[in-house]
Amino acid sequence: QVQLVESGGGLVQAGGSLRLSCAADGRTFSSYVMGWFRQAPGKEREFVAAISWGGANTYYANSVKGRFTVSRDNAKNTVYLQMNSLKPEDTAVYYCAATKRIAGFRGADYDYDYWGQGTQVTVSS
Repeated sequence: QVQLVESGGGLVQAGGSLRLSCAADGRTFSSYVMGWFRQAPGKEREFVAAISWGGANTYYANSVKGRFTVSRDNAKNTVYLQMNSLKPEDTAVYYCAATKRIAGFRGADYDYDYWGQGTQVTVSS
């Protein structure tokens, strides 16, 4: 089992940047595919990005491709989401999630087993 804690959310103007972090406990962080999801008010949770166990492979939702970058530091048990050129429609609660299954790259939340509590990102116009 792994516990996840997100940080780094906040209020930013459109065009600005934020970096989210997700710290994991446990000694098997490198065995998990890590994903980022988000949920805006009144909307369903949606996939944002995923990164493979060693970090060599990444996958993004079309809505964030070219603006967001997912990375991980297995020595620090941490995954990051660098968000640039933020838009008001990026406003949401952002969650990190973990799974040991390669199916995590499908971008479906039901493939993930562990979730953080979420961090709010608000982008003003």
